[in-house]
This record gives sequence, structure tokens and C-alpha cells, in this order.
Amino acid sequence: MKTFRKLTDSEITSLKEQMCTAADWSRIEVAEGFVPDYVRYTRFSGDIRIGVFEKEFELAGGMRKHSGLYHTTLHNVSLGDNCCIENVKNYIANYEIGDDTFIENVDIILTDCASSFGNGVDVAVLNETGGREVRIYDGLSAQTAYMMALYRHRPMLIEQLKKMIDAYVLSVTSSVGKIGSNVTIADAGYIKNVKVGDCCEIEGAARLKNGSINSNADAPVHIGVGVIGDDFIISSGSSIEDGVTFSRCFVGQACRLGHNYSATDSLFFGNCQGENGEACALFAGPFTVTHHKSTLLIAGMFSFMNAGSGSNQSNHMYKLGPIHQGIMERGAKTASDSYILWPAKVGAFSLVMGRHVSHQDTSDLPFSYLIEQQSTSYIVPGANLKSVGTIRDAKKWPMRDARRDPLRLDCINYNLLSPYTIQKMLRGQALLKDLKQVSGENSDTYSFQSGQIRRSSLNNGIRLYGMAIDKFLGNSLITRLMSSEFNSLDQLRDALRPRAEYGEGDWVDISGMLAPKAAVADLIGSIECGNIVDVDMLGKLFHDIHDEYYEYEWKWAYGVIGSYYGISLSEASVEDLRSLVVRWKESVVALDRMIYEDARKEFSLSFMTSFGADGDQQEREQDFMNVRGSLFESDPFVRSVQDHIRVKSALGDEALQKLQQIC
Repeated sequence: MKTFRKLTDSEITSLKEQMCTAADWSRIEVAEGFVPDYVRYTRFSGDIRIGVFEKEFELAGGMRKHSGLYHTTLHNVSLGDNCCIENVKNYIANYEIGDDTFIENVDIILTDCASSFGNGVDVAVLNETGGREVRIYDGLSAQTAYMMALYRHRPMLIEQLKKMIDAYVLSVTSSVGKIGSNVTIADAGYIKNVKVGDCCEIEGAARLKNGSINSNADAPVHIGVGVIGDDFIISSGSSIEDGVTFSRCFVGQACRLGHNYSATDSLFFGNCQGENGEACALFAGPFTVTHHKSTLLIAGMFSFMNAGSGSNQSNHMYKLGPIHQGIMERGAKTASDSYILWPAKVGAFSLVMGRHVSHQDTSDLPFSYLIEQQSTSYIVPGANLKSVGTIRDAKKWPMRDARRDPLRLDCINYNLLSPYTIQKMLRGQALLKDLKQVSGENSDTYSFQSGQIRRSSLNNGIRLYGMAIDKFLGNSLITRLMSSEFNSLDQLRDALRPRAEYGEGDWVDISGMLAPKAAVADLIGSIECGNIVDVDMLGKLFHDIHDEYYEYEWKWAYGVIGSYYGISLSEASVEDLRSLVVRWKESVVALDRMIYEDARKEFSLSFMTSFGADGDQQEREQDFMNVRGSLFESDPFVRSVQDHIRVKSALGDEALQKLQQIC
């Protein structure tokens, strides 16, 4: 443990000669090895502790500065080893500063009275007028926030969550702020009641007030020029740049906010990006992305979402105020200049184009297009299942997970097809069949809520949902089949029998985490009974459910195979199993071929328009290839689709051969 001592008379004399002053020299302590050579033009007041100054900082451009104190004022400050603090216009007050930290050209850094540093701030998401507030804290996950915002019908749950969070808030409340080790704060303005973690860089921020910046060595945080933030928490690995203004916000791990983005009363969870536009009362689940000017995300819940330029929503119908809310389920996205009048609910992995004012709920019609034509909303069920863009999105999300912190706050499941989406397709397929039966097979259009479905779209939706259901259930079966060892049908039946506690029944998407509703209900019950004592324990239990996803998935699929195909796996014959494998293989190949043909459109001559300026068709194709990198057959994504067809076909043949060997 580091030991400190009082200044010697000779050290005090040297400091005075170097234009230093102190209200009371006896309240200054220094570490063993301290020498006063690198302390100049510094004023001290209150209780001061100073480490040693033995190292130099190498700055951009090769400039070097020795650690020390130059032209600054410190009040009640504890300073680690080898820090450099220079040119503080006003003062630094009531802070503990770690080792190797560089602070230069700042206005003021202070902690004033007891502060919880942004912890405990209530963020009014979804409903601007209140009622769904989420109380933020350092370890807030998308899952905890989801429960606090949406489970208001469980008041005991909300009370217990607040109780746990308040206990954490109390534990971090202090009249002394902390700035970690290896921190850089340069050219910044007003910093008050802000906790700064290790390895953080704050460069040119205008104002930061009442917040925590939870940077660490594994995942540093960067705060850039002109940033203004009040009542906030910023998680590890995030960056906030270029004039962003935000108040009452939680920024999750590996988020990116920049280019004058504006956010109020909003939550951003893992890997979100916001640029140029505006957020208000936004619940941005993992991978919510908005890049464009004039794009407003307001009073809505999103995840795995990309907002097109000019996207907008309304939560105010000029009656009782901005009280309306909307949900776009995972993977839903908006085209340019789209508009939705809340309340509305858009199904998973759907695309919204045009203006929609009829309060649609398409949650049981996932992977759809919601298109406006002449003020009428048309639904194209399942159309996104054959879209190359949907598959591209599903592949890019895991690769773009930029979280580097070993402790990941959010549980994120990337699966495109899951019990959550397949249960919706099962309901959607039944819904479409009922519409067809009630309105007749020869109807040109079918009414669903306040929207319309054309006959061809309805029939294609039934077919596409069926193929996706076959694909998912077959995937689950073949995964179990190929990972099991068996020599007889009885051994195979036993190997296929699920062992998980949960999985049957409805599934839910808890802002990125897919889970059986029963598992979540039991967790809620434990919270309400007071069996979960703190926020760390709650986070661990969410991760426990998340880690069991594939066991839970199989238990769900096992039951649905019986109800959907009429084949009980506990009694299935070899021929029954073979028929399921064949059905899976046909559906996988058929869907891949649709995606293949959708990708081909990107390489048609019409898409080469504007390529090969002043040239003929051959030069246009050559220009296109040189810019895009390849033509159709050699495109990396196209080759991956072809490879997928070959691999899955071979896997199906291997599964059939393995079944054939049962004696």
C-alpha cells in the first residue's frame, strides 16, 4: 500500500519559489519519492495528496510533456502517480484522480455536494408524459430496462426493481468524484459531478454534468468536440462525438453517437448508432441505427433496426398530449420518408414504406412489407423471407458486435428464425388461411384490421411462412440428429427427448434476448418475492436464461413438430423422420434459390445505369465490375448462397444416410 508523508520545509520553500501557494501547507501529503521540481504555478486548498512525477507523456506529433502540475488550482484532490495537469482555468475540486492521467486546458472539474453521478436518474421512455420511466444505473441492461418500461401491469415487479437500483445508487453516492487511470481530458469546458473510468478520452467536450463514463482498459470511451451531456450514463466502448447533445440518457456498450445527434429521455443499448437526427423518449434496443438528417425516432421501441432518411413517427394527436407509443419488433426497418402514426406495432423483420396512419398491428405477420398506396396500407406477408437484404442483415449483426468489455451488459440473440419468429409465422399462416376461407379464394383483396392484402400476396405469404417453418423445425431436428449417437430407433427417440426445464409455450423478445415466456415469468416471480437481492444477481439470471437458449429452443421445436406435422418424436418411425428431413431440405434449397434470384436483380442492366459514362454496354459492365468488385456469379455473397445450398443439401443427405443405418 502506498504511503504518504507531509511536505518537508525545503519542499515547501521550493514550491513557493516555483510560484505555488497553499491555504494550509500542512494539509498536503505526498508519496515517497515525490520531488517538487515539476509543480509550478499551482494553488492548493483543502486536503491534497500527490503522487510522484517520474514519467513523460508523448503527445500527438511527437511533443513530450513531463508529468507534473502547471498553472492549476486543486481543492480536496487526491492525485495518483505520473499525472500531468496543466492550464486549468478555474479549478479541480473534490476528486480522486488515478495514475498516468493527463488533464490540460480545461475550464473546471468539480464534484459539488453528494452525487450519484447519473445513477438513479429517471428516463421517460415511450411516453413523454411519464408512466414508463426507467431508472438508469451503471449496469443497466436492455433486459432490465424492458421490464421496467413495459411491465407496468406488475407494480410489485417495478417496486422491487427500483428498490434494487436505489440500493446500488446509494452505494455509489459520494461527495468525491473519481477520474480513473490513463485518462485524457483536454480542451474541455464545464465538467461537474462526473465519474470518469480508466482510459477514457475527453477531447473538446463543451459541458458534462451529472454522469458516469464507464470506460475501462478493455473498452475505452471517447467523448469528442462540442459534446453537451446532462444526467447520463455512458457504458464501456462507446463514443460520443461532434456536437452531440443529450440529456437524461443511458448509452450502452459500444454505441456510437455523432454528427450533431440530439437525444432526450432516451435509452441506447449495445451497438446502437445515431448520427445527424433526433431521438426523444426512445427505447433503442441493440443495433438500432439511424444515420440521416431529418430522421426522428420518438416514443418508440426498436431493435436490429435501420431507419431510412426522413423517417418519422407521431406520438401526439393534439388531444391529450404526446401520450402515444409504438413498437417496431426486432429487425423491422423503415424506408426513406416513411411515417407512422402511433400507436402502432410492426412485426419482426418487416419493412415500412410510405405513410401509415391507421394504427396497424402486424406483429403476427413478420417478415412483411407494409406499403402505402394512395393512403391505403397494403401488407405483403412474408416478403422479406426471400429478400437478400434480410439475410445480409442477419450475417452482419454478429460481425459488427463491437463490445470488447469482458462483462457484457446486454443479452443479444442474433437468430433470424427462432421460436419467437416461428410462433408468429404459425399464427400468421393460420390468420391468412382464415381470411381466405371467410372472404373466399377469389377475392382480389382481403381486409386485415385497417389494411389490405392482395390475393397473390396472401397466397405467397402462406407458402413462404410454411417454408420458413419447415426450415426452422428441420434445422432444430437435424442439429439434434447429427449430434446424437444411436444404434436403434429407441436410442434415437431417447436422444431427441428434450431435457430443458423451459421452452414450451409462447416466447418473448426481451429487447434482444429471446426466451420462453414461462422462464421470464418465473424470474419476475422471484423478483417480486424479494428472492433476487441486487442488480448483479439480476444480471446473472438474465444471462443464465440467455445461455440456455438452444436447449429451450429444442424443447419448443420438439413439441411444435408434433402439433404442426402430426408426428410425435417420442413415437416417430424412421420413415417419419426421413420425411421431415426431406421436407427441410426442399424448403432450405427453395428459400436459398429465392434469395439467389433476389441478389441477381442487383446485377441487372438496369442497376448498371450511370456506370460506364460515355461508353457502350461492355464498358458499362467493366466499370460496374471494377467498382462493385465482381459480377453476379463471382460476387462473395452470391457464392455464399451457392455454398449454403451445397452444404445444406449434403447435410440433408448425410442425415438421411444416418437414419438409414438404424437397425
